[in-house]
Order: sequence, then structure tokens, then C-alpha cells
Amino acid sequence: MTRLSVNINKIATLRNARGGNNPDVIKAAIDAQNFGADGITVHPRPDERHIRYKDVTAIKKIITTEFNIEGNCREEKFIELVLQTKPGQVTLVPDVVGQLTSDHGWDTIQHKTYLQETIAHFQKAGIRVSIFVDPDIKMIEGAAATGTDRIELYTESYAAGFAKGEKEKAIAPFIKAATKAKELGLGINAGHDLDQYNLQYLYQNIPWIDEVSIGHALICDALYLGFENAIQIYKRQLQSFQKPHLI
Repeated sequence: MTRLSVNINKIATLRNARGGNNPDVIKAAIDAQNFGADGITVHPRPDERHIRYKDVTAIKKIITTEFNIEGNCREEKFIELVLQTKPGQVTLVPDVVGQLTSDHGWDTIQHKTYLQETIAHFQKAGIRVSIFVDPDIKMIEGAAATGTDRIELYTESYAAGFAKGEKEKAIAPFIKAATKAKELGLGINAGHDLDQYNLQYLYQNIPWIDEVSIGHALICDALYLGFENAIQIYKRQLQSFQKPHLI
């Protein structure tokens, strides 16, 4: 079954907007686990506009499920943070400084040597590695050559197509990419712009996805539905399976 990792960055954004410690990010991580999340994801950035580096250290102390730290591995401070906290998984994202949100995957061919060295560094410390990639067969094949344990499919284009009513067209490249990844022995994660409406169709068509990481949409839903209820709604999208039409 595909696991749900809840990204709590937006809870930290709300806290930072006012100062102080309300809402309490650490309590949110504990509650998310108690409410059924299979993992907690954070994505610290150099400006600490949401998750702060000290949050990551504090969360590691209380985590009882999988801890996934996303970030730009070109930042030395990020590398040090990951090696210090030793999460269950690190997800390497090719962000640039000041980037609002992740918006593209790695060029796994151009950056092959760099990724091989960086991935091996984390794996030596006992940390599973996932790298952010677009649904492109060449990039999937390139990812396998880096030695990564998993890929995370960047799902923004799928979500955009789904919203336009073009779900079959939108999902097609992801099915091909996930199939190739499976053939190559890679684990598969997925994330970005997934929500309670488009998640089940993704799962129905690619049920071998190991994990989805969802933050923004889930936290927005929690404002209206409650945090526990929102998590359970997303969990149900990963449990209700009906065989899809062939594409």
C-alpha cells in the first residue's frame, strides 16, 4: 500500500508569520503521526521561511514513523543537517537559492557524477536516498545509473492536467515513467500539487508507488475539515482501489 507522508512546512509558515510558537510545529508532527500519517516530511530552506533547521533536529527526537528531509544538497548546511539527524530518507531536490517551491526534477544525465557521489555519501550513513525527477524515461534511466534507492516523480504537470479535465493524457507519462522505474528496480515516491481530488486516480493507475508526500493541499483542507479528518481523507484515497480503464 502506498504510504502517506505529511509535509508540515505550511504549519511552520503560519507560525513564522506571527512569531512565537503558535502553531507548535513539533506538536503538529506528533499529532500527524497519531492521526494516521505514515511519515513526516520537511523541506528546510536557507532563509528558514518555514521549517527551521532547529525544527528538523527537534522533530527527529519525537518521530515514530518515517522521517523524510527534502532539500537542496548543493547547500553544505543541508548536507550537515541530514548527516547529523540521520532521517529514514533524504530527498534531493535541485532547487536554486530563493526558489518559491520546487518546480523541476534533476537532469540525471548532466549531473550523474555529482549525484553518484552525493547519494553514496548519504547511503554510507545509512540513509535511504530519493531524487526528484520529471516523468521522462531518459531521466529515469539516468536516475538508476546514479545509484539512488528511489525517485520522487514531480507531479505538477499531472495535477494541472487533471484540473483541466485531461486526466488520461496527464497520467500517461507518469505510468510510463513509473513502469520504467519499476523495471530498473527503483523505489517510487511522488509529490507536488497532489490533493484529495487527484490522488486516487494517480494511485489507481500506479498502485506500486511507495510513498506520496503531500503538504500544501492537505494543510489547506485541514483549515476547513480539521487536521485529523484531512489526514484520514487522504489515507482513504490510497485505500479505495478500483481497476482503471486502460490507457
